[in-house]
Amino acid sequence: MRRILMVLTAFLALLICATTVLAQRPESLQENMLLSAVKKYNEGNHDAARATLNAILEKDQTSDAAWYYLALTSLAANEVDFAEECLKKAVELDPDNFWYRYRLAGIYAVTSRNELTVDIYEKLLEDFPRKSELYFDLAELYSAQNEFEKALETLKEIETVFGMTESIAVYRFNLLRRMDRNKEAYASLEEYNRQYSSPYVLSTLADYQMSMYNDSTALAYYNEALDIAPDFSPALLGKAETLRMTRRYDEYFKALDSFVTLSDSPAAGKSDYLMAVIQRTDPKFIRSFMPQMDTIVTKLVAAHPQDSTALQTAGIYYYSTGRKDLAAVSFRRNAELYPESLSASASLVEFLMYAEMWKELSVEGRAAFGRFPNEAAFLEMAGVGDYNLKDYEKVLQACETILETAPSDSSRTLRSWSTMGDVYHQMGDAKKSYKAYEKALKVNPDYVYVLNNYAYYLSMEGKKLKKALAMSRKTVEAEPDNATYLDTYGWILHLLGKSAEAKPQFKHAMLYGGKDSPVILDHYAEVLFALKEYDMAFVYWNLARQKNDGEIEDLDERIRKRREEAGK
Repeated sequence: MRRILMVLTAFLALLICATTVLAQRPESLQENMLLSAVKKYNEGNHDAARATLNAILEKDQTSDAAWYYLALTSLAANEVDFAEECLKKAVELDPDNFWYRYRLAGIYAVTSRNELTVDIYEKLLEDFPRKSELYFDLAELYSAQNEFEKALETLKEIETVFGMTESIAVYRFNLLRRMDRNKEAYASLEEYNRQYSSPYVLSTLADYQMSMYNDSTALAYYNEALDIAPDFSPALLGKAETLRMTRRYDEYFKALDSFVTLSDSPAAGKSDYLMAVIQRTDPKFIRSFMPQMDTIVTKLVAAHPQDSTALQTAGIYYYSTGRKDLAAVSFRRNAELYPESLSASASLVEFLMYAEMWKELSVEGRAAFGRFPNEAAFLEMAGVGDYNLKDYEKVLQACETILETAPSDSSRTLRSWSTMGDVYHQMGDAKKSYKAYEKALKVNPDYVYVLNNYAYYLSMEGKKLKKALAMSRKTVEAEPDNATYLDTYGWILHLLGKSAEAKPQFKHAMLYGGKDSPVILDHYAEVLFALKEYDMAFVYWNLARQKNDGEIEDLDERIRKRREEAGK
C-alpha cells in the first residue's frame, strides 16, 4: 500500500489532468505551446518539453499548468528540490487543483516529511471525499508515524464511504498485527467472514487455527475456501500441510497432487514446499512414502517441464534418495535448458562433485568454465575430478590456467599452488612439489594446509627437519585440536630424538580423532616403543592393524620386528 511512493516514476493520470486543465482555457498560442510540451513529455523528450515550458513561463509566470509540467520534467531528471518549488507555484496559482496538491504531497512523502504529507492528504480528503486511494495512502502515512489509531479510524471512514471490501479487511488485519493486537486482528477477519466470502480470508483464518493446533477447524476453513475457489493454491497447500501434520497421509498426497498440478500456480512455490518436505522431514517419511513422493515430483516436472526450480527440486530429491543417475538427468537438463544461467551450471557441477562422478565432473566443470570464463571455481572443480581420476597432468593444466586467468585472486592462486604441490608429490617430483609449496606460502605464510603437508613430506624424506618442525608448530598453534597436525608435529619431534616431547602431542591427538587413523596409531606406537613403553606400544599397534586397510603396507612386518626387538 505504498502508492504515494510512485510519484517519481509514474504519473498515470497525466493526460486526464492535462485535459482537465486545458479544457478551461481559450485556444491560444500559449495553449498550443503547452500542448506541444505535454506531447514531448509523454514521448519521453523531457529536455525539449522543459525548453518549451520555460519559454511559456518567460512570457507568463501565472501559467499554473506550465509550472506543473515543469515539475514533472524536473522529477524525471531527479531534480526533486526544483520540482517541489514548481509544484508550490502551481498550487499557489490554483489551490483547488487535485493533482497539483497530490503531486506535492508525493514529494513530501518521498523526502520523509510525513507531517506535511499528512496535512495535504487530510485537506484533500475534505475536498475530494470520494477518492478512495487517498484514504489508503493516509492510513499508510499514519502507520508510518505509529499513529495506528488514526489509521484504524481512516479505515472506518473508507467503510462508511465505500462499504466493506476484502482489501479493507486485510489492511485492518495487518495493521492490528503490527500493533500486536493479534486476537483482535483475527476477530476482525472472523467478523468479515460472517458477512462475506473470501478464499484469502478463509485461508488466513485456517492458517491461524492450525497454528493454534485446531486442525479440524483449520481444515473446515481450507475446505470452505476451496469450495469458493478450487484452484486457490494457499488453501490447497495449507490443507495438504494440515493433513500431513495430522498423519492423514492418503488424503495428504491427494491434496498435494492437486497443488503441484495447478496450471496457473508458479513452480517456485511448489518447489519451495517440496524442498522443505525433502530436507526437513524425518528421512523415514520419505523412505516410507517414496512411491507417492516419486509421483509428486514427476507431476511437478510434468507441469513445469522447463522450469529451473522444478528441475533442481527433482535433482535434489533423487540425489537425497540415493538415485544419482536420475538426479544427474534433472541437473543436466536444467543446465542444457539454461546455458546462460550461472546457478544452473553451478548446481550441476556441484552435484557431480558430491556424487563423486569424477569423469562427468571433469567434463562439465570445463564446459561450465568455457561458458563462464570469469568463474575459475568451475575449473577448480574439474580439477577435483581429474585428481580423483589420477589424471595429474590435467590437474596441473587446470591450475596453470587459473594462475594465468586470475593472477590477482590470492585465494585461487593459493589453492592452485597448493594443489600443484600435492600433485607433484603424487607424481614423485619432490623438487617441484616443494617449489609449488614455497610459492603458496609466499601468498599466505600461515596457510596451515600447505605448512602441514610440506612439513610431513619433508619428514618422510628425513630432510630439513628443523624447518619442518617450525612449519608444523605453526599448524598446531593455529589448530591445537587437529589430530592430523598433531601427528605431523609429534612425528617430527620423534625423528629429531624428542620422543618424550612427542608423546603428549599424540595423547592429545587420540582425544580428537587420532584413534581412527592407522597412520597416527602407528606413529604413536613408534614413539611409545622409543620410550620403552612396550606394552602400550603394542596396544596401539594392534589398534592400527585393525584399522589398516592397506594404507600402511609394511605394518605387520614392522610389528613382528618390534616384537623381536622387545622380546615380546
